[in-house]
Amino acid sequence: MDSSLRYTSSGYVFISPEDNPDTVVDALLETDYAQEFCVALDFDPRFIAGLMAAGFLVMSTELPVDISGHSVAEPNFLLLPKLHLIRSILFFSDLHIKKSIKPLLPRYELRVDTDFQGIMERCVHIHGDAWLTLQLQESLTRIRNYQDPQVRPISFGVYRNGELKAGEFGVLAGRVYTSYSGYYDENSAGTVQMVLTAQYLKEQGFAFLDLGMPLDYKDTLGACNLEPQRFVTLFRAARGPGI
Repeated sequence: MDSSLRYTSSGYVFISPEDNPDTVVDALLETDYAQEFCVALDFDPRFIAGLMAAGFLVMSTELPVDISGHSVAEPNFLLLPKLHLIRSILFFSDLHIKKSIKPLLPRYELRVDTDFQGIMERCVHIHGDAWLTLQLQESLTRIRNYQDPQVRPISFGVYRNGELKAGEFGVLAGRVYTSYSGYYDENSAGTVQMVLTAQYLKEQGFAFLDLGMPLDYKDTLGACNLEPQRFVTLFRAARGPGI
């Protein structure tokens, strides 16, 4: 084990605000850390923004016990910075649009970051808050309010006849957009939203779309799967200096 890393009794790397997130990532890669998740206790938005700027996809969970192992009456939350063992990445030149989707694209209007709170809340309503806890939601909102120079939570939504039909939110870091969660209220609207979002990011000069965990529908869009070393190299090049 790398001496620069601290581990919990269950073998997970513990990260605190005193740590340099890039240094932690380097140590994880050097030691071939076998877990996808690290753990942290601090929900300070600047700490979370720093983790995101280092390439972590930050999640959260509620624990039934405190760190001493005793049951607690009030909710106890844990931050879960995730560095995927395999990362799904969409390079825009590889974007594949199904023939069935192409005729639908002109029917929808993509709106960028016009309803972050509403889209995030809709994701929670549909998918639950197992990882997107209230504490993490509040931290994401505070990062936006602070206008952190490192990262910015952002939303994308597609509208038909003025009504929101699908949306997602994620995080910008330099020229990388990391998708966190999305939903749709109309058949095919979710795919349309992802395609239009990818096209928008390409037009804006982004390097790639970080889709997080590999899934079949992401592969269908043209995404490829990268090992963490390759992802971190590409991410750092695209996030730009000063982060």
